[in-house]
Amino acid sequence: MIDLGTLKKDKSNLEEMSEDLAEEDLGQLVALLDSKEDDVRYPAFLLLQKRSEIKPDVYPYWVALVRKMDDANSYQRSIGCMLIAENVRWDQENRFGGILKAYLAHCNDERFITSRQTIQSIRRWLPLHPEYFQEVADMLQSIDIGSFKETQRKLIFTDILEVFLEIHAIRPIRTVSDYLLSAMTGGLADRKTIRRIEKALKCQGPEA
Repeated sequence: MIDLGTLKKDKSNLEEMSEDLAEEDLGQLVALLDSKEDDVRYPAFLLLQKRSEIKPDVYPYWVALVRKMDDANSYQRSIGCMLIAENVRWDQENRFGGILKAYLAHCNDERFITSRQTIQSIRRWLPLHPEYFQEVADMLQSIDIGSFKETQRKLIFTDILEVFLEIHAIRPIRTVSDYLLSAMTGGLADRKTIRRIEKALKCQGPEA
């Protein structure tokens, strides 16, 4: 069983710990995600995230993760979205398709940090599902960056841009290409970012 004392005090070897988890540990860790103690809840999340990268045995908790997306607590919504994203790789039943709309809705969550974490998590599964590229693009383009605080706009813009650059590198689609073009003159992209976009567009293949 997981030693809670070790979990609280030592977060330096989470990767090694994730490799040694037993089946009963996983249920305990999923339960700890509901803890009100951040020094327990956060390392439990990190362990499950690491485990999900290498093993399919967190996937059986899919339903519990999906429920978290509807939680009143934004931290729980973030946990749900991020762990779902990690477990799409094990989703042979394609249950992800059935919750995609609900998952993507959190890209425009009422809490800024949940929006960012959900958008960032898209890149964890993006190469596996090019059939969802257009739906992702439509959702991200619908986000009104101007509605965010001035200090938040470039952050959310950068998150969206990273997803679009990855989509473009895998399979260019017109809406993404258009967004990248407009991003160069929108005022939020710095010179380095503009050069990245220019390079990506020069390497453009046939659009879907």
